[in-house]
Amino acid sequence: MSDEDYENTSNTSRTSKKGDEAFARAKAGMKQSELNESLKDYINEWRNQRAKEEEELKRLKEKQVKRKEIRSEQDKKLAAEKKAEEDRLKKEAADKKAEEEEKKKQEMLAAEIKRQEMMAAQKEKGSKTSAPAMDARKEMSKSKDQVDEEMKISLSIRIKPLQIEAMDSDELKSKIHQIWDTIVNLETDKYDFEQRHINQDYEFKELNERQKIQLRNKAIKKGLDPEAFTGAHPPKIRMFSKYERRTDTRTYGDRKKLYEGGVEIVRAEMLESMWKEKFNEWNKRAKVRLPRWFGERPGKKAGDADTPEGGDEEEAVAEETYEEEDEDEEYEEDEE
Repeated sequence: MSDEDYENTSNTSRTSKKGDEAFARAKAGMKQSELNESLKDYINEWRNQRAKEEEELKRLKEKQVKRKEIRSEQDKKLAAEKKAEEDRLKKEAADKKAEEEEKKKQEMLAAEIKRQEMMAAQKEKGSKTSAPAMDARKEMSKSKDQVDEEMKISLSIRIKPLQIEAMDSDELKSKIHQIWDTIVNLETDKYDFEQRHINQDYEFKELNERQKIQLRNKAIKKGLDPEAFTGAHPPKIRMFSKYERRTDTRTYGDRKKLYEGGVEIVRAEMLESMWKEKFNEWNKRAKVRLPRWFGERPGKKAGDADTPEGGDEEEAVAEETYEEEDEDEEYEEDEE
Protein backbone atom coordinates (compact mmCIF):
# COMPACT_ATOMS: atom_id res chain seq x y z
CA MET A 1 0.00 0.00 0.00
CA SER A 2 1.24 3.44 -0.92
CA ASP A 3 1.25 6.50 1.28
CA GLU A 4 -1.67 8.08 -0.64
CA ASP A 5 -3.85 5.03 -0.27
CA TYR A 6 -3.14 4.91 3.43
CA GLU A 7 -4.05 8.58 3.84
CA ASN A 8 -7.35 8.10 1.96
CA THR A 9 -8.38 5.16 4.12
CA SER A 10 -7.49 7.03 7.30
CA ASN A 11 -9.65 9.99 6.27
CA THR A 12 -12.57 7.73 5.49
CA SER A 13 -12.37 5.99 8.90
CA ARG A 14 -12.25 9.30 10.69
CA THR A 15 -15.45 10.46 8.99
CA SER A 16 -17.29 7.24 9.86
CA LYS A 17 -16.17 7.54 13.48
CA LYS A 18 -17.63 11.01 13.75
CA GLY A 19 -20.98 9.86 12.35
CA ASP A 20 -21.19 6.96 14.74
CA GLU A 21 -20.55 9.26 17.67
CA ALA A 22 -23.31 11.66 16.62
CA PHE A 23 -25.76 8.81 16.13
CA ALA A 24 -24.91 7.40 19.58
CA ARG A 25 -25.41 10.82 21.15
CA ALA A 26 -28.81 11.24 19.49
CA LYS A 27 -29.86 7.80 20.56
CA ALA A 28 -28.75 8.43 24.15
CA GLY A 29 -30.72 11.66 24.19
CA MET A 30 -33.84 9.87 23.04
CA LYS A 31 -33.42 7.20 25.73
CA GLN A 32 -32.89 9.82 28.43
CA SER A 33 -36.06 11.70 27.46
CA GLU A 34 -38.08 8.50 27.43
CA LEU A 35 -36.63 7.56 30.77
CA ASN A 36 -37.52 10.93 32.24
CA GLU A 37 -41.08 10.67 30.98
CA SER A 38 -41.53 7.14 32.35
CA LEU A 39 -40.05 8.24 35.67
CA LYS A 40 -42.47 11.17 35.82
CA ASP A 41 -45.36 8.83 35.11
CA TYR A 42 -44.18 6.43 37.84
CA ILE A 43 -43.83 9.27 40.39
CA ASN A 44 -47.31 10.57 39.58
CA GLU A 45 -48.76 7.08 39.88
CA TRP A 46 -47.00 6.58 43.23
CA ARG A 47 -48.31 9.92 44.52
CA ASN A 48 -51.84 9.02 43.52
CA GLN A 49 -51.54 5.60 45.20
CA ARG A 50 -50.10 7.22 48.33
CA ALA A 51 -52.97 9.73 48.47
CA LYS A 52 -55.50 6.87 48.19
CA GLU A 53 -53.79 4.94 50.98
CA GLU A 54 -53.72 8.00 53.24
CA GLU A 55 -57.43 8.59 52.62
CA GLU A 56 -58.17 4.90 53.41
CA LEU A 57 -56.07 5.09 56.58
CA LYS A 58 -57.83 8.27 57.67
CA ARG A 59 -61.21 6.65 57.07
CA LEU A 60 -60.22 3.58 59.12
CA LYS A 61 -58.97 5.75 61.98
CA GLU A 62 -62.23 7.68 62.05
CA LYS A 63 -64.11 4.38 62.04
CA GLN A 64 -61.96 3.08 64.93
CA VAL A 65 -62.61 6.24 66.97
CA LYS A 66 -66.36 5.88 66.41
CA ARG A 67 -66.27 2.22 67.44
CA LYS A 68 -64.32 3.11 70.61
CA GLU A 69 -66.92 5.73 71.50
CA ILE A 70 -69.74 3.23 70.93
CA ARG A 71 -67.90 0.59 73.01
CA SER A 72 -67.30 3.03 75.88
CA GLU A 73 -70.99 4.01 75.87
CA GLN A 74 -71.97 0.33 75.92
CA ASP A 75 -69.55 -0.37 78.80
CA LYS A 76 -70.95 2.56 80.78
CA LYS A 77 -74.46 1.30 80.18
CA LEU A 78 -73.54 -2.26 81.25
CA ALA A 79 -71.73 -0.97 84.36
CA ALA A 80 -74.75 1.12 85.31
CA GLU A 81 -77.06 -1.89 84.84
CA LYS A 82 -74.73 -4.13 86.85
CA LYS A 83 -74.50 -1.59 89.65
CA ALA A 84 -78.28 -1.19 89.68
CA GLU A 85 -78.64 -5.00 89.86
CA GLU A 86 -76.12 -5.22 92.72
CA ASP A 87 -77.88 -2.42 94.58
CA ARG A 88 -81.20 -4.18 94.11
CA LEU A 89 -79.80 -7.48 95.40
CA LYS A 90 -78.17 -5.75 98.37
CA LYS A 91 -81.40 -3.97 99.16
CA GLU A 92 -83.35 -7.23 98.93
CA ALA A 93 -80.81 -8.98 101.18
CA ALA A 94 -80.92 -6.10 103.68
CA ASP A 95 -84.73 -6.12 103.67
CA LYS A 96 -84.77 -9.89 104.12
CA LYS A 97 -82.24 -9.68 106.95
CA ALA A 98 -84.23 -6.91 108.61
CA GLU A 99 -87.40 -9.00 108.35
CA GLU A 100 -85.62 -12.02 109.84
CA GLU A 101 -84.19 -9.90 112.65
CA GLU A 102 -87.60 -8.45 113.34
CA LYS A 103 -89.17 -11.89 113.32
CA LYS A 104 -86.48 -13.27 115.59
CA LYS A 105 -86.82 -10.27 117.85
CA GLN A 106 -90.54 -10.86 118.14
CA GLU A 107 -90.00 -14.54 118.90
CA MET A 108 -87.38 -13.75 121.53
CA LEU A 109 -89.62 -11.07 122.97
CA ALA A 110 -92.44 -13.57 123.29
CA ALA A 111 -90.04 -16.11 124.86
CA GLU A 112 -88.71 -13.49 127.26
CA ILE A 113 -92.20 -12.42 128.27
CA LYS A 114 -93.10 -16.06 128.83
CA ARG A 115 -89.94 -16.61 130.87
CA GLN A 116 -90.60 -13.56 133.01
CA GLU A 117 -94.15 -14.74 133.62
CA MET A 118 -92.84 -18.17 134.65
CA MET A 119 -90.27 -16.58 136.96
CA ALA A 120 -92.93 -14.37 138.51
CA ALA A 121 -95.21 -17.39 139.01
CA GLN A 122 -92.35 -19.35 140.60
CA LYS A 123 -91.55 -16.44 142.91
CA GLU A 124 -95.17 -16.26 143.98
CA LYS A 125 -95.23 -20.00 144.65
CA GLY A 126 -91.81 -19.84 146.35
CA SER A 127 -90.39 -22.74 144.35
CA LYS A 128 -86.85 -22.79 143.01
CA THR A 129 -87.28 -25.07 140.03
CA SER A 130 -85.04 -24.27 137.07
CA ALA A 131 -86.34 -23.23 133.68
CA PRO A 132 -86.50 -25.83 130.89
CA ALA A 133 -83.08 -26.42 129.35
CA MET A 134 -82.55 -25.34 125.77
CA ASP A 135 -81.43 -27.68 123.06
CA ALA A 136 -77.67 -27.88 123.62
CA ARG A 137 -76.96 -29.31 120.19
CA LYS A 138 -78.80 -26.45 118.49
CA GLU A 139 -76.93 -23.90 120.56
CA MET A 140 -73.55 -25.45 119.82
CA SER A 141 -74.22 -25.46 116.08
CA LYS A 142 -74.63 -21.67 115.99
CA SER A 143 -71.79 -19.51 114.74
CA LYS A 144 -70.17 -16.73 116.74
CA ASP A 145 -71.92 -14.02 114.70
CA GLN A 146 -75.32 -15.62 115.33
CA VAL A 147 -74.64 -15.83 119.07
CA ASP A 148 -73.53 -12.18 119.19
CA GLU A 149 -76.60 -11.11 117.24
CA GLU A 150 -78.96 -13.05 119.50
CA MET A 151 -77.20 -11.65 122.56
CA LYS A 152 -77.71 -8.09 121.32
CA ILE A 153 -81.39 -8.77 120.62
CA SER A 154 -81.85 -10.38 124.02
CA LEU A 155 -80.12 -7.50 125.77
CA SER A 156 -82.22 -4.96 123.87
CA ILE A 157 -85.33 -6.80 125.08
CA ARG A 158 -84.24 -7.28 128.68
CA ILE A 159 -82.61 -3.89 129.19
CA LYS A 160 -85.31 -1.33 128.70
CA PRO A 161 -84.31 2.29 128.05
CA LEU A 162 -84.54 4.41 131.18
CA GLN A 163 -86.99 7.29 131.22
CA ILE A 164 -84.73 9.58 133.20
CA GLU A 165 -86.69 12.75 132.46
CA ALA A 166 -89.86 11.30 134.02
CA MET A 167 -88.04 10.22 137.27
CA ASP A 168 -87.52 12.29 140.38
CA SER A 169 -84.47 12.14 142.67
CA ASP A 170 -85.79 9.29 144.90
CA GLU A 171 -86.63 7.10 141.91
CA LEU A 172 -83.21 7.77 140.41
CA LYS A 173 -81.47 6.79 143.68
CA SER A 174 -83.48 3.57 143.96
CA LYS A 175 -82.73 2.75 140.32
CA ILE A 176 -79.02 3.39 140.88
CA HIS A 177 -79.02 1.10 143.96
CA GLN A 178 -80.84 -1.57 141.98
CA ILE A 179 -78.32 -1.42 139.11
CA TRP A 180 -75.43 -1.49 141.62
CA ASP A 181 -76.83 -4.59 143.32
CA THR A 182 -77.24 -6.27 139.92
CA ILE A 183 -73.61 -5.47 139.02
CA VAL A 184 -72.39 -6.85 142.36
CA ASN A 185 -74.35 -10.08 141.87
CA LEU A 186 -73.06 -10.50 138.33
CA GLU A 187 -69.45 -9.91 139.39
CA THR A 188 -69.88 -12.42 142.22
CA ASP A 189 -71.22 -15.03 139.81
CA LYS A 190 -68.38 -14.28 137.41
CA TYR A 191 -65.78 -14.80 140.16
CA ASP A 192 -67.45 -18.05 141.25
CA PHE A 193 -67.47 -19.38 137.69
CA GLU A 194 -63.81 -18.44 137.16
CA GLN A 195 -62.79 -20.26 140.35
CA ARG A 196 -64.85 -23.25 139.33
CA HIS A 197 -63.11 -23.26 135.94
CA ILE A 198 -59.69 -23.14 137.63
CA ASN A 199 -60.62 -26.06 139.91
CA GLN A 200 -61.86 -28.08 136.96
CA ASP A 201 -58.61 -27.47 135.07
CA TYR A 202 -56.62 -28.65 138.10
CA GLU A 203 -58.78 -31.78 138.37
CA PHE A 204 -58.30 -32.52 134.66
CA LYS A 205 -54.53 -32.20 135.04
CA GLU A 206 -54.54 -34.49 138.07
CA LEU A 207 -56.61 -37.10 136.22
CA ASN A 208 -54.24 -36.95 133.24
CA GLU A 209 -51.25 -37.49 135.53
CA ARG A 210 -52.94 -40.48 137.18
CA GLN A 211 -53.71 -41.94 133.77
CA LYS A 212 -50.08 -41.50 132.71
CA ILE A 213 -48.87 -43.28 135.86
CA GLN A 214 -51.23 -46.20 135.21
CA LEU A 215 -50.10 -46.45 131.58
CA ARG A 216 -46.42 -46.34 132.65
CA ASN A 217 -46.98 -49.20 135.11
CA LYS A 218 -48.82 -51.16 132.43
CA ALA A 219 -45.95 -50.67 129.95
CA ILE A 220 -43.34 -51.71 132.53
CA LYS A 221 -45.32 -54.89 133.32
CA LYS A 222 -45.34 -55.78 129.62
CA GLY A 223 -41.59 -55.15 129.31
CA LEU A 224 -41.95 -52.03 127.18
CA ASP A 225 -40.64 -48.52 127.49
CA PRO A 226 -42.40 -46.61 130.33
CA GLU A 227 -43.53 -43.91 127.88
CA ALA A 228 -44.83 -46.41 125.30
CA PHE A 229 -48.53 -46.01 126.14
CA THR A 230 -48.49 -42.33 127.11
CA GLY A 231 -48.10 -41.01 123.55
CA ALA A 232 -50.79 -40.22 121.03
CA HIS A 233 -50.08 -43.44 119.11
CA PRO A 234 -49.61 -47.05 120.23
CA PRO A 235 -46.04 -48.37 120.56
CA LYS A 236 -44.29 -49.67 117.48
CA ILE A 237 -43.65 -53.41 117.20
CA ARG A 238 -39.90 -54.02 117.32
CA MET A 239 -38.80 -56.50 114.68
CA PHE A 240 -35.36 -57.10 116.24
CA SER A 241 -33.84 -57.59 119.66
CA LYS A 242 -32.68 -54.49 121.46
CA TYR A 243 -29.49 -56.35 122.44
CA GLU A 244 -28.49 -57.03 118.83
CA ARG A 245 -26.58 -54.55 116.73
CA ARG A 246 -28.05 -55.63 113.40
CA THR A 247 -31.64 -55.68 112.16
CA ASP A 248 -33.44 -59.00 112.11
CA THR A 249 -34.02 -59.80 108.43
CA ARG A 250 -36.04 -62.95 109.03
CA THR A 251 -39.63 -63.09 107.90
CA TYR A 252 -42.60 -63.28 110.21
CA GLY A 253 -43.11 -66.98 109.38
CA ASP A 254 -39.50 -67.81 110.27
CA ARG A 255 -39.75 -66.01 113.58
CA LYS A 256 -43.08 -67.65 114.30
CA LYS A 257 -41.60 -71.14 113.76
CA LEU A 258 -39.03 -70.46 116.47
CA TYR A 259 -41.74 -70.63 119.10
CA GLU A 260 -43.73 -73.52 117.64
CA GLY A 261 -43.54 -76.87 119.51
CA GLY A 262 -41.49 -75.74 122.46
CA VAL A 263 -41.66 -78.21 125.38
CA GLU A 264 -43.26 -80.93 123.26
CA ILE A 265 -40.27 -81.10 120.90
CA VAL A 266 -37.84 -81.15 123.85
CA ARG A 267 -39.84 -83.94 125.55
CA ALA A 268 -39.89 -86.01 122.33
CA GLU A 269 -36.12 -85.67 121.95
CA MET A 270 -35.60 -86.66 125.61
CA LEU A 271 -37.82 -89.77 125.20
CA GLU A 272 -35.94 -90.73 122.02
CA SER A 273 -32.56 -90.50 123.80
CA MET A 274 -33.89 -92.48 126.78
CA TRP A 275 -35.20 -95.21 124.45
CA LYS A 276 -31.84 -95.48 122.70
CA GLU A 277 -30.03 -95.76 126.03
CA LYS A 278 -32.38 -98.50 127.23
CA PHE A 279 -32.07 -100.30 123.90
CA ASN A 280 -28.26 -100.24 124.10
CA GLU A 281 -28.41 -101.53 127.67
CA TRP A 282 -30.74 -104.30 126.53
CA ASN A 283 -28.37 -105.34 123.76
CA LYS A 284 -25.46 -105.38 126.21
CA ARG A 285 -27.26 -107.71 128.67
CA ALA A 286 -25.78 -111.08 129.69
CA LYS A 287 -27.52 -113.80 127.70
CA VAL A 288 -28.49 -116.82 129.86
CA ARG A 289 -28.27 -120.27 128.23
CA LEU A 290 -31.29 -122.51 128.52
CA PRO A 291 -30.79 -125.96 130.02
CA ARG A 292 -30.33 -128.83 127.58
CA TRP A 293 -33.31 -130.97 126.94
CA PHE A 294 -33.62 -134.46 125.57
CA GLY A 295 -36.07 -135.91 123.17
CA GLU A 296 -38.28 -133.87 120.94
CA ARG A 297 -38.01 -130.14 121.43
CA PRO A 298 -41.14 -128.30 122.55
CA GLY A 299 -43.04 -126.51 119.80
CA LYS A 300 -41.71 -128.71 117.01
CA LYS A 301 -44.06 -128.95 114.04
CA ALA A 302 -44.48 -131.75 111.63
CA GLY A 303 -41.90 -131.63 108.85
CA ASP A 304 -39.34 -129.51 110.77
CA ALA A 305 -35.70 -130.60 110.84
CA ASP A 306 -34.31 -132.28 113.90
CA THR A 307 -32.28 -130.29 116.37
CA PRO A 308 -28.53 -130.93 116.05
CA GLU A 309 -26.53 -132.43 118.88
CA GLY A 310 -24.81 -129.17 119.76
CA GLY A 311 -28.10 -127.49 120.52
CA ASP A 312 -28.26 -123.73 120.42
CA GLU A 313 -24.52 -123.26 119.88
CA GLU A 314 -24.50 -125.45 116.76
CA GLU A 315 -27.55 -123.59 115.45
CA ALA A 316 -25.79 -120.26 116.00
CA VAL A 317 -22.62 -121.52 114.24
CA ALA A 318 -24.70 -122.85 111.35
CA GLU A 319 -26.49 -119.50 111.02
CA GLU A 320 -23.16 -117.61 111.04
CA THR A 321 -21.67 -119.85 108.34
CA TYR A 322 -24.80 -119.43 106.26
CA GLU A 323 -24.61 -115.64 106.58
CA GLU A 324 -20.89 -115.65 105.68
CA GLU A 325 -21.59 -117.70 102.56
CA ASP A 326 -24.34 -115.25 101.51
CA GLU A 327 -21.95 -112.28 102.00
CA ASP A 328 -19.22 -113.99 99.94
CA GLU A 329 -21.68 -114.63 97.12
CA GLU A 330 -22.84 -110.98 97.12
CA TYR A 331 -19.21 -109.76 97.09
CA GLU A 332 -18.34 -111.98 94.16
CA GLU A 333 -21.38 -110.76 92.23
CA ASP A 334 -20.34 -107.14 92.87
CA GLU A 335 -16.80 -107.83 91.56
CA GLU A 336 -18.16 -109.48 88.42
